[in-house]
Amino acid sequence: MQELDAYQIKFIESGHNAALASIIRSSIEALNLPSEGTAHSDPTTDDLANLFTKDKSGYFVLLENDKVLGGCGIYPSSGLPEKHAELVRFFLDPLVRGKGFGKILMQKCEDLAKEFGYTHLYLESFPEMEAAIHLYRNFGYQKLAAPLGNTGHFACNVWMLKAL
Repeated sequence: MQELDAYQIKFIESGHNAALASIIRSSIEALNLPSEGTAHSDPTTDDLANLFTKDKSGYFVLLENDKVLGGCGIYPSSGLPEKHAELVRFFLDPLVRGKGFGKILMQKCEDLAKEFGYTHLYLESFPEMEAAIHLYRNFGYQKLAAPLGNTGHFACNVWMLKAL
């Protein structure tokens, strides 16, 4: 666990599920993005702790005094090329956006991906998520013309990839 003044970053636990699902869904709703074909309607959003028990996956949660403020993870999504994982469920509470926590979470996910032997990270997003796309570009992610794999999030229309 990493201390960040009053903030902590740790691996997901079942007690974080409800707060994370709320942050994810409210973030999608705030941008008027589709609920179908996104994490909003994905049933795994309500039990992320269980989802991230899969081998070579991990999810980091940002906490302040045990209050969940967001998170980000890596997951070996179906149909991705060998040694590729997906950067997933990267959402932060509006109160902590723009304070550098996204960068910390991204770096932790990239480090974990390398530790697991992945060579690439793939992600899906929306043009409306401008701040996130800016962060992805700063981290070296490149836009793709089409999606990779079969994530089930068919409404997403921005696809990006980074060689680690």
